[in-house]
Amino acid sequence: MSDQIQTFENQTIRTAWDEEKEEWYFSIVDVIGVLTDQPDTRHAAKYWSVMKTRMKKEGAQLPTLCSQLKLLSADGKRYNTDVANTSQLLRIIQSVPSPKAEPFKLWLAEVGRDRIEETIDPEKSIDRALETYVRKGYSREWINQRLQAIQVRKELTDEWKDRGVQPGKEFAILTDEITRAWSGLSTRQYKNLKGLKKENLRDNMTTTEIILNMLAETATKDLSAEEKPDSFNESVAVARRGGRIAGNARKELEEELGKPVISSQNASHLNKVVTETIEGVAQETEERK
Repeated sequence: MSDQIQTFENQTIRTAWDEEKEEWYFSIVDVIGVLTDQPDTRHAAKYWSVMKTRMKKEGAQLPTLCSQLKLLSADGKRYNTDVANTSQLLRIIQSVPSPKAEPFKLWLAEVGRDRIEETIDPEKSIDRALETYVRKGYSREWINQRLQAIQVRKELTDEWKDRGVQPGKEFAILTDEITRAWSGLSTRQYKNLKGLKKENLRDNMTTTEIILNMLAETATKDLSAEEKPDSFNESVAVARRGGRIAGNARKELEEELGKPVISSQNASHLNKVVTETIEGVAQETEERK
């Protein structure tokens, strides 16, 4: 667990990153202090104490579920501090009667509306994903590959469900086996290479990496559908074999290229390359006029 200081409206918010759970935790007192304009930590803590009592009376279990971490205080010492993960924090913000909390509440309402619309018409989720990737500056080629990868992943997880594999931890274990088999890295090592924390690994892959990952997942899905493993351990073995097929392709490609295809580049680097290319073309066009 590593703690850091982040800012919101020029005020500090103490945070901690849990690498094992891949989860950010935020000091609730700090967030409450910012949203309600409390003069100091003591007043913010008193506000949170009253708010916790009110939420419990309303039937909310959240105050009981929030955990504590030893975070660095202004006096240089560490004290047990109430913290919340992202979903818990957003729930707390919903109960804060403050103008500063209103934008978050409106955003949550919009997200909820979007999810309902996507349930009614799943195609909307694809359209929104496309819009998001375009807005972030990804290339059209990359976006096409990424959308195909999403479909491949869905087919694989559907196959796993048919074999009795449980979403969550078991999905994560099998994904890790596939990733390790084709890339030579665990999912966490791969993320560390790219400097990622909570971000989606696939959203930070190059086009070549996405294609190899798709091959690994497609091979795993096809092998599983053919052999119909009836235990989790058998599914693990199939995942390793599927990943190994893409791993062999990676090694052969690297031998031909004379360099690794596993890259430390992440989305910010990839988008920068695209932006610079577009700007370069625009400049050349302008110079020709």
